[in-house]
This record gives sequence, structure tokens and C-alpha cells, in this order.
Amino acid sequence: MASARWSGLILALLSSLVAFGYPRSPSWTLEKRSLLEGKDDGIEVYSTTISCKVTSRFAHNVVTTRAVNRADTAKEVSFDVELPKTAFITNFTLTIDGVTYPGNVKEKEVAKKQYEKAVSQGKTAGLVKASGRKLEKFTVSVNVAAGSKVTFELTYEELLKRNKGRYEMYLKIQPKQLVKHFEIEADIFEPQGISMLDAEASFITNDLLGSALTQSFSGKKGHVSFKPSLDQQRSCPTCTDSLLDGDFTITYDVNRESPANVQVVNGYFVHFFAPQGLPVVPKNVVFVIDVSGSMQGRKMEQTKDALLKILEDVSEEDYLNFILFSGDVTTWKDNLVQATPENIEEARMFVRNIRDQGMTNINDGLLRGISMLNEAREENRVPERSTSIVIMLTDGDANVGESRPQKIQENVRNAIGGKFPLYNLGFGNNLNYNFLESLALENHGLARRIYEDSDANLQLQGFYEEVANPLLTEVEVEYPQNAILDLTQNTYQHFYDGSEIVVAGRLVDKDMNNFKADVKGHGAINDITFTEEVDMKEMEKALQEQDYIFGDYIERLWAYLTIEQLLEKCKKAHGDEKENLTAQALDLSLKYHFVTPLTSMVVTKPEDNENQMALADKPGEGPADTVIPSTAHLNIYQAPPPPSYYVDGDPHFIIQIPEKDDAICFNIDEDPGTVLRLIQDPITGFTVNGQIIGDKKGSSNSETRKTYFGKLGIANAQMDFRIEVTTEKITLWNGAVQSTFSWLDTVTVTQDGLSVVINRKKNMVVSFGDGVTFVVVLHQVWKKHPIHLDFLGFYVVDSHRMSSQTHGLLGQFFHPFDFKVSDIHPDSDPTKPHATMVVKNHQLTVTRGSQKDYRKDANNGTKVACWFVHNNGQGLIDGVHSDYIVSNLF
Repeated sequence: MASARWSGLILALLSSLVAFGYPRSPSWTLEKRSLLEGKDDGIEVYSTTISCKVTSRFAHNVVTTRAVNRADTAKEVSFDVELPKTAFITNFTLTIDGVTYPGNVKEKEVAKKQYEKAVSQGKTAGLVKASGRKLEKFTVSVNVAAGSKVTFELTYEELLKRNKGRYEMYLKIQPKQLVKHFEIEADIFEPQGISMLDAEASFITNDLLGSALTQSFSGKKGHVSFKPSLDQQRSCPTCTDSLLDGDFTITYDVNRESPANVQVVNGYFVHFFAPQGLPVVPKNVVFVIDVSGSMQGRKMEQTKDALLKILEDVSEEDYLNFILFSGDVTTWKDNLVQATPENIEEARMFVRNIRDQGMTNINDGLLRGISMLNEAREENRVPERSTSIVIMLTDGDANVGESRPQKIQENVRNAIGGKFPLYNLGFGNNLNYNFLESLALENHGLARRIYEDSDANLQLQGFYEEVANPLLTEVEVEYPQNAILDLTQNTYQHFYDGSEIVVAGRLVDKDMNNFKADVKGHGAINDITFTEEVDMKEMEKALQEQDYIFGDYIERLWAYLTIEQLLEKCKKAHGDEKENLTAQALDLSLKYHFVTPLTSMVVTKPEDNENQMALADKPGEGPADTVIPSTAHLNIYQAPPPPSYYVDGDPHFIIQIPEKDDAICFNIDEDPGTVLRLIQDPITGFTVNGQIIGDKKGSSNSETRKTYFGKLGIANAQMDFRIEVTTEKITLWNGAVQSTFSWLDTVTVTQDGLSVVINRKKNMVVSFGDGVTFVVVLHQVWKKHPIHLDFLGFYVVDSHRMSSQTHGLLGQFFHPFDFKVSDIHPDSDPTKPHATMVVKNHQLTVTRGSQKDYRKDANNGTKVACWFVHNNGQGLIDGVHSDYIVSNLF
């Protein structure tokens, strides 16, 4: 039986896509595949089901796909699921020919070591990490032997959050082929009773949807089923491809006869609170807007569009102002002003005339806005029963004025003093999202990423709508003293219309007959207390019928909510407090089998006496903190694509030109000890230099001597980071802190924006974020060889983030250039014809030959045909080769 190959995962979680199954044999292409009735080149995916069980907002989802290999050879089957970012995976199992291999949740460091051991033995195919607005992808692949069946089953759980008056389950559907049995089944149980239930699909018209979809609700139960036949899945009556490609969304809400609802099962309780019909508390809103140069163009226009729409919705009872920050800070008005029709019209004119300029002074912009709110309250310029809010929008990091994140946090925390929330909106990806999130969480707010897309203005607008209507401020949820343990968050700065407060905990006495829960808050007119009397015997009767879904749901809901809130607290904690919070969250994650940022799920399949394993992680929204590289990095050294630029051997420089399907090569002949500048980018701060070594018995005759690169220096001045690579060891400096590794190690080192992966006796992959990746290949020879020494090869796999000012023997070719070859004619050696090349305004005589790419096979290499430029690349490289000699590696 063919050994299973895992293209495992690093995952981050978000909704529920199902895309499975086609083999990836070399002959398969998208254009050639046949997907008739779920069959593709022998693989038949005959069943895909998504089962959703929701009890009191807590969703338990199981995604299952089943396939059979009807071919006479082994084929690969893939299983992809996209999950909600707010979800935690709780289980994954693989069943092959009736034998099930379950997943185990382990502490991330333990799982990491297990994973690295597998990688070092060549037993892991790769990792997948993909993230979007709502979705993060889980992917795993396995080879299925001829005649064998395979079942993939993934389980994840999440607490559905109420937003704008409804709960939403978002499923991403993308089977990519026709499937005989495709079904989504959702059962919802809500003790308060269901008030509305709807389901819709973005990929199908209502007419077609109607016959495949059934939905109903009555009393406490709701049901949705989507079960399209093969014909209903076809994109046209005679087509063999599927139209199931898009979003399937279920929305519902519950009855609100009482503003609060408490449920108790097995000693754990959950308390839902969402009052209706209260008057809106007037708001004092300061919009702190980044107008630095990076906001120019589309981002600025979308921001202005969103602000203009928000101004239409501002209540006349509200007070507002605009603070603009770039290198300086400017304000619309000196003080908060009431949102009268006249002032709103003037505000529109101000917004329309906003222009981008200069740098990014986050600190002063925020402090000006906070000061304005504080002064308005102190000087009684705003209603006594009003509430204040700061909303900041930025697309970058502070780079003028006070730019240290921790100092900005301290300044803002001291200025707000816990009196009102700060909401941070991060526009795009070129910013420190972790900083924005910590800053908001410390001040009772939250951070939200605004994605650079055509609907960015609607994203901004949508966020404002969530906080536009506060009904209560300073909300406290209280329970009998000494009756409750392990309570989740029970104080909230605001309760917004359309949302819901959820508190969970554990009863000290499981056998208590009743208890009381009070919710207190300040309303627009007066202070309000909502009291809920809980009769345990009545509660037991009311909840008996939900056992058909899953009986321990409140305990798991409590654990989910506790972990989520502990992780949030970790983001703003330091020292011993952070360690304690992390330990609590880890213990709960392991106890309840949740894949969280602190744990990983390991699935191990014993086969042919080898452990094939997959690893699932859950990263956060900010810079990746995982210790495992993404797919792109693994692909580099396991199934590397052809490189664009590299130097290897004696030292042979190879420049590939993809547009021409051709390559140019040249040698540099210099004495051992010489250091050559390979790459230098003054904008990004990257430099790569290489030192030449000679054979053991070197010759002074440059015609016969062999030289190689024996030492490389890779540095980034902006990160204060250096790597020295020799044939014996790898040394890393992070500032003055030094780490040293041997080529006998298999190790991964990560920090913000950097990943270094050392593969024992093979290669090292260095990635600086998305856009700069280098591979160093180790060539080892017999230690007692009379002439040759170990040496290094250097490959540039990705350079698209490097600037147009990049130079060096390799770096100068990162920019587009052209060449033409003509007059190809034979020479004394018929295998090496000569030709005329015109390149960089020079006419050169070149020779056809070949060099080698040693990344796949460091011993034998792969031939690469190229045109050889003589005389140390003269006429091809800028200047002469001696211009690239430098004094040392760094």
C-alpha cells in the first residue's frame, strides 16, 4: 500500500468551505479534468456533508468527505475546509479502509518538536496556511491506494456572536466537482424560542435554491437543509462542472420577551442579555483619521466616502469632531460640536476637502482627540448622560513624534483613564496590528482590520453601525456572593443595540434550588437594573429536550468564552501576569481539546513503519508567531520551483529570464579570501556578501584553479539582523544576541517578519516576510578528498519586495532587462555553439553551455542551459567585476 503523504497544515480558523478531492497526478490539469458525477481520473468523491448543531448560540460543526480510488494505482485526495476565525478545531480524523486515525491536541511546543522530527526525516509533505477576511483554511492530502476508501472528518466549535440583531453561520462552499451526496444539515435549538430563520446562497438563484433548500422553525427548534441533486449542481444542463462556489449563510434570532435568559446544565450556567426598546444614549464621537501620504488615492477616497455616509446617520443628539494626523495634527473644530443640520453640512465640506500628506503621528493625534473629550466632559459642554467614543483609522505605523508602541500605549492609557473606549481600525496589512489591538483592548475597545478592497468604505461604515446606538453604559452583571466560580467577563463599558452580552460561570453548589442574576447599567434617562430569577427545577424541565444535540454545551461554551477572554487579556498583559493567563488558557485548551494559539493538533498515521503526520495550528491576526514556516517556504526546499537568480559551483552565476525561457551565466575568477557583493538594497536594508575559498591544493593559474563560495553573510540593517553561513555552522545575530546552529541540526527560528529554517545537511531557507526568500545549499564532499572542500550555493527564490535600487552581482538583475541572441554558429566543440548577444547596449560573443541547479540534488544537480558570457561577465554586469569586491562579509 502506498505510504500516505500529508500536506499538512498550519491553520487559522474561519467558516466552512469544502473543496475536495482531485488527484494531483502530473498529467492532471484544470482544463483536462473530467468531473462527471464526482469522478476524476479514478477518484470518486461520493459524499460531502456539513452537519451543524447549534444549541443556545454554541455551534458544533462536523465536515465530512468520503472518497474511493477506483483506479489501479495510488492517487492523492485533498480535503480543504475554511473555518471561521472565531472557531476552535476540536477534532480531525482520517479513516482509511475502516481504520481511524484520530487527532490529539498538544501544547504547541510539544507538537512543534514532534513535527520538526518528522520534517527532519523527510516525512512531511508541506504546510498550508491561508487567511482571508472571515476564513482561514485547513488543508490535508493523502495518497489513497488502488481500491481503497478514505474518510476525512473535521469538527470545530464556536460561539455565534449577535451582530446587528442576528446570529450568523457563514459556510464557504466550493466542492470543485459534482458530488453524488452533497448535503448541509443545520439543527438549531434555542430555549428562548426562534423569532426568525433564513438561509441564502450567493452562488445560486432563488428559483434553483428553492427546490434544493428547506428551512423551517417552530418554537425552540429550527432546521435548514441544502441537498442539491447532481443536476442542480451543474453550472448548465449539459455541464460537468459545479456551480457550488460561494457563500452559504444561515441567519437567525431569538425571541426577546425578556431582556435576559439564564440556562444551567450540570453545574455550569450561561447568561444572555440583550434588552430592546431602550432609548439610545447620546454619543460624543471623535474620529481620529490618518491622512499621511500612504493613505493617498483609493484608501483616502474610500475613507471620505465612509465618513460622508456616517454623517448621514449621526443623530442630532450626538456631538462630534474630526482629528486629522500626518506629521502634524489638525482639527475640524477646536471643541466638540453638536450634530445640528448646519454643523453636519459644514462637516461634509470639511471631509470632502481632506488631503493626504506627510508622516504618521499616531500619538499626538490620539492624545488630541482624548483631550478634547475629557475637556468637553469637565466643562459640561456635552449632556451628562452621554457617552464618549474614540474611533481611530490608520494604515501604517507611527514614524514621527513619539513612535515607540509601548510609550504610545502608556500615554493613551493614562489620558483615557478607563473613562471611555478606543476603537482602532487598521486599513490594510502594512501596519502593526498587534499594537493596534493591544492599544484598543487596554482601553475597553477592540481593533478591526479593514481590508483593501472595493468595499472598504462599506467595511468602515459597517463598523460604525455596530457602535452607533449605545443603549446602556457601565454595564455590570451581578450574581449572589460566594455562589459562582470561574466567572467570565461581567463588566462592559457599553451595550450596543443589536448585540448581546454573554456571561458564563460555574455554580459552587450544583444542587441549589434557585439564584438571582442582576444586570445594572446607565441608560439615556436613568440607571436600570434587570433581574432574572432562575428556578433550577423549572430550568431542568425546559432543557431536557435539547439533549438530542449535545448535553455538555454550556460547559464547553464556558470553556470557549474563558479561553477567548484569557487570550485577549494576554495581549495587554506583561511579565508574571501574562505567564499566569497563558498557563490558564493552555490548561483549558488541552482539557477541552481546542486548537487555540497555544495548542496544535497532531494526526499521526502509522504506515510502512514510518510516522506520517500533519500539524494544525491557529495563528492570530497580527504578524505570524508560529514556529513553523508557511507552504511557500517548504515548497522551496522540498519541491522547489526553478529559481530566477543563483550562484553555485565554481562560482557560476545564473540569471534566468522566464519571459524568454532562457538563461545567461557567467563566472567570477578571484583569489580565495575575496568577498563579493551579491545583493545590496539601500531601501529595504538587505545585503548579501559571499567569500571565496579555493581547493586544498590551490593553483596560482586562474585557468586551472577551482574556487567556490565558502562563507555567506546575509543582513538586514533595518531589523538589526545578521546571518553568517559557513560550511560548518550557521550563526544568527539579533542585535548583539547571538545564536549558533550546526548543519547537523533541523531547526526553525522565527521572529516578526523573519523565518530561518535549517534542514539537516541539506539547506537553509531564509524568508523575510512575504517577498524576500533565499536558499543556501550545502555541498559536502568526502572529508579525505585530496583536492576539494565543502562549499555553498546561494539561490534567490523570491525578490519581489526588494526595491528598484537593488544592486550587486545578482541584485542588479532583479529589475527587468532584455537581450537578443543572433548569428548562432558552431565552434570547434559542436556541443558549444557561439553566438552574438546584444544586452545593455553591448554586443558580446557568447557560448552555449550549461550549468547546474543543485537544490533538488546537491550531489548531481539538474542541468540548466544558458548563454555563457566570458571575461567575468564583462558587458553584462554593470561596470567591472572588481567593483563588487568588498572588505568583509558585513
